Amino acid sequence: MSGGEVYIDPSRENFEVFKSLPRDTPLHMLNLIKFRDLAEYPEGHPNHGKGLTGREAYAIYKDAFQALVKDSGAAMVWQAPMECVVTGPQGEWDEAFVMGYPNAGAFFAMVKDEVYAREALPHRTAAVADSRLIRFRGA
Repeated sequence: MSGGEVYIDPSRENFEVFKSLPRDTPLHMLNLIKFRDLAEYPEGHPNHGKGLTGREAYAIYKDAFQALVKDSGAAMVWQAPMECVVTGPQGEWDEAFVMGYPNAGAFFAMVKDEVYAREALPHRTAAVADSRLIRFRGA
């Protein structure tokens, strides 16, 4: 990594900006993810101590959150295996993808959903060493 600050969740200030943007238009969310070598599940979680990699834990997360949002019209817009970095430091990100949401309400519904908090989010927290989530106006 570049040696800068690590970001797992949005800051209050960034989330306030997100919330101030139009809520009734399509949006795309660029996800840049750096995985932990080994997932860090808390004691008491069924996957604690199982030796899952960050990539494996994040795959569980992606399956769970995609299942939760599919009925809202949200879907994967783009994903592909990374091959190399052309501009920037090697190894900064392990995965990149774009999720599309019909509107901000679909995104808010996901992050406020109790099932998301219970069944998906713990896998993301265990998996991610650093991340960026960037909103773009949808097409």
